[in-house]
Amino acid sequence: MLISDIIASKGRSVATVRPTETVHHALGLLAERRIGAVVVEDQWQHLVGIFSERDLVRLLAHDGPAALDEPLERVMTRSVITCRPADRIDDILGVMTMNKIRHVPVMDDGHLAGIVSIGDLVHHRLSEKAQEAAVLLDISRMRG
Repeated sequence: MLISDIIASKGRSVATVRPTETVHHALGLLAERRIGAVVVEDQWQHLVGIFSERDLVRLLAHDGPAALDEPLERVMTRSVITCRPADRIDDILGVMTMNKIRHVPVMDDGHLAGIVSIGDLVHHRLSEKAQEAAVLLDISRMRG
């Protein structure tokens, strides 16, 4: 299965913010949309970073509540690992595990095409395994 399969089922909607927005603004989006990360894009809609719950925890531990007024460009993760719609789900699960990340923006021809979380990928794999088990059970019943 491919990343495009996940994007097709969950949609292409991605919460994005500008680098000049504050941490507090990003937190509002995280809470409102019940998500774990926002993609940071410049005025030309180019990916320049990502800000996640883990970034927030690290920031608050280091700077305390004053960090909420910081612009994202100072605190976001700049080195963003991305994937493509044609990438295999298992491959991206491996990348996420090896890099200890939970959110990967999906880029298609240089444009943001969606975002996948480790939860999205695991959910999809579990559904796939349940379908495989059901097929095997049906086959065994037919022969039994």
